[in-house]
Amino acid sequence: PKSEVSSADPSDDQALEKASGNRTAPHQDSGSKPTVTKKRKQPTECFLSQPEEKQERTLKAKRRKKKKISDILEKSALKPGVPADLQNLLSQHFGENRSVIEIEELKLSDSCFLPANDLTHSFSSYLKEICPKWAKLRKNHKEKKSVVMLVICSSALRSLELIKSMTAFKGDCRVLKLFAKHIKIKEQVTMLEKGVFHIGVGTPGRVKALMEQDGLCLNSTKYMILDWNWRDQKLRRMMDIPEIKRETIDLLEMSIIQLCREGSMKLGLF
Repeated sequence: PKSEVSSADPSDDQALEKASGNRTAPHQDSGSKPTVTKKRKQPTECFLSQPEEKQERTLKAKRRKKKKISDILEKSALKPGVPADLQNLLSQHFGENRSVIEIEELKLSDSCFLPANDLTHSFSSYLKEICPKWAKLRKNHKEKKSVVMLVICSSALRSLELIKSMTAFKGDCRVLKLFAKHIKIKEQVTMLEKGVFHIGVGTPGRVKALMEQDGLCLNSTKYMILDWNWRDQKLRRMMDIPEIKRETIDLLEMSIIQLCREGSMKLGLF
């Protein structure tokens, strides 16, 4: 009997181990199958992401090409500015945010504009044509904090060019530089308060700032000239430069459009 028990014990243990092994084996196989399928999905995801990256690159390249204004301007023919150009610019700028009635209030009739530059004039000859009675206006002007003629251009360097080029026109008058480069706004305010100036030449941002600080008043200004047709090294006109365009439109809306509608000021597109 002892030998039977001893011989039966190990065989029973081995049988139990085999049985337990056979039972657990299918559970391991069944549990390992989903892990294999998950690993197979990973490379397909990586493969799908590659064409999306290529599409993004092509879209970015297209966007960069659209931003180059010089490419478009190179192909466009030079045309003199006309009142409709400024009118369309204002309508496009305010079209989304203003009502029809508000946009109508910004419209200017052709009588508000001076003769347009036909691209054959120098700056002096253009001023002589639009203002034949300049000598009389210059002598009668005695108001401080004001100018008879205001010239708006895109930069300080362009302002200096225009001042030099108007020597044949300006005669015995005082010209004030109205730009920010190397000139503090306080200095310009002081000069306008103490002296009488006939012509102001500068950028829309500085002119706007002087008006906001009550340093410059345009009630006695008869002419405002926009340097409309001139192009810089990148072939951009002043209205092609977003910052200059926005500041010019803000300046027009402040009081110039109203003064033109009332008939006390006229606009010129050089």
